[in-house]
Amino acid sequence: MDYTTVKWLHILSSTILFGTGIGTAYFMITAVMTGDPKVIAVVGKNVIIADWLFTASTVIIQPVTGFCLIYLANIPLTHRWVIWSTSLYLLAGACWLPVVWLQIKMHQLAETANLNKNGLPRSFWSYFSLWIALGIPAFIALIIVFYLMIAKPA
Repeated sequence: MDYTTVKWLHILSSTILFGTGIGTAYFMITAVMTGDPKVIAVVGKNVIIADWLFTASTVIIQPVTGFCLIYLANIPLTHRWVIWSTSLYLLAGACWLPVVWLQIKMHQLAETANLNKNGLPRSFWSYFSLWIALGIPAFIALIIVFYLMIAKPA
């Protein structure tokens, strides 16, 4: 593939990755704020599906196209911005993996609470707090990666 095609794929997949992340976070947070287990269960299921369809695929496409661009542009892997981008991307990924598990657990707890006509258990709120705590550094890391991809500082 030529440089322009790979760059287009890289930018497109980064947009999907970031957009899906912000979108699913927004909808999950607004669903949880209702306190309604039925709403949380429905939205949680859709968030999980979106993560597997969009986030998981772009998580793979991003490093493949990124390293392909570095190769095609003849940029050394030892450039500081490349090392930082890669490290921050791995940090975001390390946060995302447990977030997926937490989303599944929160969905299950909300679904059970809805079926039993109960309130959300304390463990749901613990999972949600951890979900937020992991989402913040992942979000910040990806914002910095976006900057580094564009600026490529020396």
